[in-house]
Amino acid sequence: MEQPFNEQSSLQLIESMINKAKNSFSESGTLYLLWGVVIFICSLTQFFADRFNYENANYIWLLTWIVAIYQVFYLSRRSKKEKAKTYAAEMIKYVWICFACCLFLCIYVLIYKKAYDSIMPVILVMYGMPTFLTGTIIKFRSLIVGGISCWTLSIVSILLPNQYQTLCVCAAVVIAWIIPGYLFHLKYKTEQAS
Repeated sequence: MEQPFNEQSSLQLIESMINKAKNSFSESGTLYLLWGVVIFICSLTQFFADRFNYENANYIWLLTWIVAIYQVFYLSRRSKKEKAKTYAAEMIKYVWICFACCLFLCIYVLIYKKAYDSIMPVILVMYGMPTFLTGTIIKFRSLIVGGISCWTLSIVSILLPNQYQTLCVCAAVVIAWIIPGYLFHLKYKTEQAS
């Protein structure tokens, strides 16, 4: 015999659905970890290459194009598996699309204007925006802190010589993407175990 659907049951059902939707976005943290590690490696390689006057250091950044291609396939495969899309997940998708377009345009303009000393501080400002917004949308404190850290490191990087600005990027991706990615991964494993 079925239980009557009262006000208490209704509220529990709604709360359960909200928690499932919130948890379903947390996924496995794969993309945060992947991008964090790749940007960290590229930035650190750039730093050492600049220190030792290696001229072709910028080619390391081509690795980001490979990761972007992988991400497209990863997300398309993941979206086919999703049963339902939440409003939050849709909003976050567009936040990150906006970020990618703005980042590309900002870097293009700075290179065109030969404002090379501004590239890393602007990149840090840009990294902070989608990280902070995603953290706010899904109420994940680690991403909010990561976004604010990116902005803070952007200010710090302006005060540093150009050769040390990439170290600010290294620090930013650890705080904004690698740590949250790891926390997402732990949360995902916990959800899968239960």
